[in-house]
Amino acid sequence: MAAKLAMIFFSMILVDNYVLVKFLGICPFLGVSKKLNSAFGMSCAVIFVMTLATAVTWPIQTYLLTPVDPATGELRWDLGYLQTIVFILIIAVLVQLVEIIMKKYMPPLHKALGVYLPLITTNCAVLGVTILNIDNGYSFIESIVCAAGAGVGFLLAMVLFSGVRKRLEDAKPPKCFEGLPITLVAASFTSISFMGFGGIIENIFS
Repeated sequence: MAAKLAMIFFSMILVDNYVLVKFLGICPFLGVSKKLNSAFGMSCAVIFVMTLATAVTWPIQTYLLTPVDPATGELRWDLGYLQTIVFILIIAVLVQLVEIIMKKYMPPLHKALGVYLPLITTNCAVLGVTILNIDNGYSFIESIVCAAGAGVGFLLAMVLFSGVRKRLEDAKPPKCFEGLPITLVAASFTSISFMGFGGIIENIFS
């Protein structure tokens, strides 16, 4: 069990990174990664929202939306079509909670994140984690570990790319690549670097 949880956790960080491999959450990845402090603060907020959202949405999906009769193994009722709406509402509430806390106790970080903080509500990486945990058939503990790993993977991607963008500021790319084009090129090379981890995690924990 411990080996499986470790494999899920490190796979979400290195092999199945939601930003660099699955290309989810690109908006904050490009918008908030200019400064290390903002990138780190945003990532911590995303880790909190991902983990807590999973802890709330998993039991709601399992026991309210699509409960299974343990005796027969059949659905008691099926409200699965409400999954996306319910999950987004839960994520929105959690993001508002994070925003209130940051605004009160960390105003400089709250100001630095700006519009990207409330945009966590529509961050497809957060919604993707909660839905894919259900689709993959993970247990509650496995879902929490997966969400935490995905959040740490988001943090790793943000911090790494923040360093890359710092170097880009000192570079002098061709005129046609200045601005967003060179940023996207750098993001693609950062993503390619993670392809080297494919298969390594499975071999370690197999």
